[in-house]
Amino acid sequence: MATCTRTVWKVLSGCQKQLLSTGGPFHAAVSQTAPRRLPVRTFAAVRAKKKEKNEDAKKEAKKEKIVIDDTDRHKPFGKMAWAPVDDVYVTRFYPRTTHGAADSIEMLKRFQELDFTPPNQPVYVDLKLDMKLEKKKRVDPFVSTVHLPHPFKAEMNKVLVFTEDAGQAKAALENGAAFVGGAELIEPILDDEISADFYVAVPDILPKILPLKNKLRKKFPKSKRGTVSNNLSKTLELFKTGHEYLVESDCFIRTQIATLDMPSEQIFANLQTILADVCSHRPSSLGPFIERAIMSSQTSEAIRFRTEGVLPEAPQADEE
Repeated sequence: MATCTRTVWKVLSGCQKQLLSTGGPFHAAVSQTAPRRLPVRTFAAVRAKKKEKNEDAKKEAKKEKIVIDDTDRHKPFGKMAWAPVDDVYVTRFYPRTTHGAADSIEMLKRFQELDFTPPNQPVYVDLKLDMKLEKKKRVDPFVSTVHLPHPFKAEMNKVLVFTEDAGQAKAALENGAAFVGGAELIEPILDDEISADFYVAVPDILPKILPLKNKLRKKFPKSKRGTVSNNLSKTLELFKTGHEYLVESDCFIRTQIATLDMPSEQIFANLQTILADVCSHRPSSLGPFIERAIMSSQTSEAIRFRTEGVLPEAPQADEE
């Protein structure tokens, strides 16, 4: 009897997967505390493959946009001809027409006469910039204020000056500041009792006006915008009559340059001033900064124009 019991025990101890597994059925005749022989994994996990540099280079090459030179072609790539022959045509079959800046201004004036729209409507310019620099660097979005040769606003900008110095406050009022004060102006500004077009501050008072940062947002005094300075007379002279524009969505500028009832020469001069100031934010040796330029009025269609005749020619280095 003992021999049979010993044989049965050996058989049961060898059935690891079926009888002695944790999820297996419970047997009253077999001890559940018997030692178990768990399976041992004799292989290693699959090693992750490292990305090769060649694969990354191929992906970057695919992302680069292929530019096709249509200079010597009888027609543009993917188009029917360089210019339509008929008066009515499908625009997607022909390249977009680009006009000169002076011709674009005359076209806007002509549109206003044909549409019987207000003659004093604003004229806008929409620019797309190439923000790339050398070695994968980019131009930071900027804000700039310029003096237009022919201002289109009848009233001067309201400028508020933050300073606690009595001498600076007196100089600011003499130079045309609308409001001058220190920390006592915080509450009226938060309650919308006082508002201005530009907010200028001296460097010493910046820590005291930090509660206005969420209220003023982009108008909060910053050194990059030129609104933090000790030379208040020069700063007020710029912002009282200056025109401000900024880069939005990383590479786009949309700003007003004139009104349509102004003479064409004055509109062209304002356009030239703004484009020259925009191009001053990147070295001219890197190529054209403006990729696309569009001019439009408040009620007209957009007109693409060339900037070559507007921008001053860059001085060429003398070849030795």
